[in-house]
Amino acid sequence: MDFENLSSEQPDANLASPEAILHRVFGYDTFRPLQGEVIQEIVAGGNALVLMPTGGGKSLCYQVPALVRPGTGIIISPLIALMQDQVAALQQLGVRAAFLNSTMDYQQARDTENALLTGEIDLLYCAPERLLQPRTLDLLHQASVSLFAIDEAHCVSQWGHDFRSDYLGLDILARDFAQVPRIALTATADERTRREIAERLSLVDARHFVSGFDRPNIQYRIAPKTNANKQLLDFIKVEHEGDSGIVYCLSRNKVEATAKLLQGKGHEALPYHAGLPAEQRAQHQERFLREDGVIIVATIAFGMGIDKPDVRFVAHLDLPKSLEAYYQETGRAGRDGNPSTAWMVYGLQDVIKLRQMLEGSAANDHFKRVERQKLDAMLGLCEITSCRRQALLRYFGDVMEQPCGNCDTCITPPQTWDGTIAVQKALSCVFRTGQRFGVSYLIDVLRGSDNERIRQFGHQAVSTYGIGGDLSVTDWKSVFRQLVANGYLRADPEGYGALQLTETCRPLLKGEVQVDLRQDPVAKKTSAGGKARVRDRITDPTGWEALRACRKALADEQGVPPYVIFHDTTLFDILEQRPASLAQLADINGVGRAKLERYGEAFLSALAELDAASA
Repeated sequence: MDFENLSSEQPDANLASPEAILHRVFGYDTFRPLQGEVIQEIVAGGNALVLMPTGGGKSLCYQVPALVRPGTGIIISPLIALMQDQVAALQQLGVRAAFLNSTMDYQQARDTENALLTGEIDLLYCAPERLLQPRTLDLLHQASVSLFAIDEAHCVSQWGHDFRSDYLGLDILARDFAQVPRIALTATADERTRREIAERLSLVDARHFVSGFDRPNIQYRIAPKTNANKQLLDFIKVEHEGDSGIVYCLSRNKVEATAKLLQGKGHEALPYHAGLPAEQRAQHQERFLREDGVIIVATIAFGMGIDKPDVRFVAHLDLPKSLEAYYQETGRAGRDGNPSTAWMVYGLQDVIKLRQMLEGSAANDHFKRVERQKLDAMLGLCEITSCRRQALLRYFGDVMEQPCGNCDTCITPPQTWDGTIAVQKALSCVFRTGQRFGVSYLIDVLRGSDNERIRQFGHQAVSTYGIGGDLSVTDWKSVFRQLVANGYLRADPEGYGALQLTETCRPLLKGEVQVDLRQDPVAKKTSAGGKARVRDRITDPTGWEALRACRKALADEQGVPPYVIFHDTTLFDILEQRPASLAQLADINGVGRAKLERYGEAFLSALAELDAASA
């Protein structure tokens, strides 16, 4: 790696103020909320634990101090793809950044190690398992280290949704490098996870910075699952045709089937899961990052730290296990701040499957109890009748005083109905049939179906046979879903799908409490949501496509994703402001000195050609 060409662009970086670095290197005039305070703490030699939402600018909290303080900033990152993306982006800014990982051959690793020892690197990225090797620790003791940044710090917590055992060894930094500032960062952690991060990384006495968790540009929508494939296709066609997005599924088979479904409808969709060869996974991720309009269909194996800013939607075809997972996954949409959609469909089988997986696991009782609480909170968000964003933020200790106006329950408030009698019928039917049957059979009994199976078990003789003819099959599915979601019924832990009564259902069976149920909305075509709002800003479609083509050509030359050249938001500003000189271009947010020198003339030429064509 040639560090000399990079270092010449910022010879006095370590002598500059944070504000000067922000403007000259990154092209921004002011810090976002909390960024400045965090940076000052680290520059002064303090430690910090930072919770900041995805897209909130966490990376600047350690990148800027690493350029201000003498020495090299060591960034601990969990994924090779993530560190490579971040290094590529920093090098585009003229920053001397590098990584150490298993993709390098012996000579490349030696060259990087020597560059670290001779002070030719400002930021060095490595995975926790690499850092903990004796060779790497010995190297760091010899080098001048400006700070340690532990990214995706929730990986250290056994309660976090992305637990990585390698992170547990990072407590060595507090012992062996006590004088070097440490900063741990995450976008997703409830109070329990925060405490564990602080304890395991010896940051209990450090300053804790907690930014608001709200992502106002994301519209949260959750709908009952009726025909998931058709619902997904309609959603993409009406709102996000041609947009980049992520579709999450619980199983590898479902990932493959959904990707084929989307491909069959003309979408550029690629599967991603742990069962694919590593080379194919890397290729699919690379295409997602570098090409426009690609949809990744994935298990949760995909996504941690994905920096692609223009993901316009995240869709869930299966229920996440916790609100932490949901928040983290939906947070991959709209990192550029433009309107985006977090869309999910879920049904009774999702609830049953997750509860069975939890109860059937080999985990101890304490762990199961905590995981049960997390799943209950996730289900609560699905069934809530008030603002979803308020409930989501409240889970993370963040208070929103007023409903957001940008979630489905705010846009179309759900109706409730008195389900007391229906609930009593449903619970009685479970009891009368021996707590041995699944929801489809129970609905057949309630609706008085005359089929061979009911006759086989003699259930046409039970008192609940035929008493539920006033409700449709869909209505009864909604009743049972809500009973399971709220813990009044449970799925048979043996895995056969039978529904069983829980102790909490007694007051409902006796009619001692009134039960209000959520009225599922009637399925209808969605209006053009996120896509229309994003593209409303483009008053000159021809100019927009010309600037995107210019960016794509430069990205291909450099071998980097287009957004590494400039984010869409910067392109919007260039198109609107029409700079006529390098000095005017330098005033646009996101245009730092290195990018101005590298790409300024190309974009000015593209604008000049547009003006000439329209003259």
